[in-house]
Parts: sequence; C-alpha cells; structure tokens
Amino acid sequence: MNTPINRRTFLKVAAGAAAAGAAGILVAPKATALGPILGTVIDYAAGLPSAASIKAAGHLGAVRYVSQRRPGTESWMIGKPVTLAETRSFASLGLKTASVYQYGKAGNADWLNGAAGAAVHAPQAIALHVAAGGPTRRPIYVAIDDNPTWTQYVNQIRPYLQAFKTALEAAGYSLGVYGNYNVIDWAVNDRLGEFFWMHNWGSNGRIHPRTTLHQVRIDKDRLDGVGIDINHVYAHDWGQWTPGNVVDAAVPPLQGSQQPLPQPALNPETISEVMKVLGTLSS
Repeated sequence: MNTPINRRTFLKVAAGAAAAGAAGILVAPKATALGPILGTVIDYAAGLPSAASIKAAGHLGAVRYVSQRRPGTESWMIGKPVTLAETRSFASLGLKTASVYQYGKAGNADWLNGAAGAAVHAPQAIALHVAAGGPTRRPIYVAIDDNPTWTQYVNQIRPYLQAFKTALEAAGYSLGVYGNYNVIDWAVNDRLGEFFWMHNWGSNGRIHPRTTLHQVRIDKDRLDGVGIDINHVYAHDWGQWTPGNVVDAAVPPLQGSQQPLPQPALNPETISEVMKVLGTLSS
C-alpha cells in the first residue's frame, strides 16, 4: 500500500539526489545485463491476449502500460491501461508484469515539456500502477520512444527523467528508462534509472551493456489476434511484479491538451502531494 508523500521528505530526497549526482556518488543501479538471454516477455497495446496464450507461447510475462490511450487511439488501443483483472490472471499462471508509462508520441511526446511534463505524467503512472495491483519497490519504465539528439536530451529528456525519478522515489518506486542506445547511455552516465529497456531505433545495431530488456521484434507477431512486440530478458530482475494491495481513489486528470478518460485509481493524498512537489520542480 502506498503511504502519503511528505512534501519536506520529497524535497529533501530531490535535493540529496541532485547533490549526490553532481558528486558522482549515487549507488550504481541494481539491474545489470548483458549476458545470456534468460527468456522473453511481450508488450502490446492493441488488445489483450490471454494469460493462457502468453504462458503457452513460453513468455515470462509482459510489460504493460500504466498510461491511458491518447486521443485518436481510443477505438483500437484497447490494451491500455493495464488492469487488476489482467495482472491477477497473469499471477494465477505464474506470469509476471512490469510497468511502463507512455501517453504521447512524436510531436506530442511526454518528455517535450521537460520537468513540467513529469508533473503531468508521473502521478498518472503511479496511480495506474497501483490500480492494477502494482506494489512499491518496483520500477516504472518511462518511455523515450524516439531517437533524440544530445541537445534534446540535455534540455528536455534529462529534466523530465530527473523529475520523474524524484516523484517515483518519493512514492516508493524506482525509475526504469525505455530508450535507444544513446538515451540509455546518457541516462546511465547521469545516474538516472535502475532498469533499462532498449529499443532499436537509432541504436545502429548496438546493444547497451546495461540493457535489462531488449525489444527485438515490433509488430511482427500476433497472439490471440493481437499484435505484440517481443523482448529479450537479460536480467533475473527485469522489474517484474505480481499484484499487491490496491487503494480506491481518483486518478488525477491529464492537463493541457491531453484529455482525461474514466479511470480506476489511487490514494488522492498521495497524488496531491506528488502534484505539489513536481510543481516546484517544473516552475
């Protein structure tokens, strides 16, 4: 169960993380890769393959979205967000779930507004993770579904990930990063992230040695008629979880041009505190 976030504690954590990062003394991320492929997990958004089919196909589980469908995708992106019923069905067959947040894409990418973007998206990620049974002390992967430049990383992606990390850690979670080789390399150097899910766009055939999961096939496979992506697993701990306690509450609405959809939800006091402290980071 999540506990309400104390504003003073949150800001203390944020300041301490920044100081430690500057001094280069943060503890090294836990998840290490690159070795034998330990198995496969899938990800999907266009539907819901059954747990039985995922199990029969030999997968360990799935990385699932703790984010809503963006406008224009409501009619087909029916696999978003993950639900408690789905994660419970996984658990009943010994399958695991990991969480990823991605709402926007391309010209509406979540990271474009830097830390201010995290103020919108981090509370959503936390709320939907918890609503689906996600426990604390697990990562939420934050998607950088692009091939960004160094300038974009410095000016927008880095502050976005820094603010997201602060919000996650204050709520009892850790940061995972979904990105290409360069994004993962930059994030590792900045001590941002403990788990790394790599995609191939812009990676030029390289696999980063810190890769936890590697997305190797996109939209080339189907399961129960649903398009799926295939990912190689390189770490025993890839951020997986089984359902824990769920608290009833309301998920905060998305801001700006992003429209809220009906939601299951989380502790409103927790969400309120996250929103407040993220506001101080983005101002």
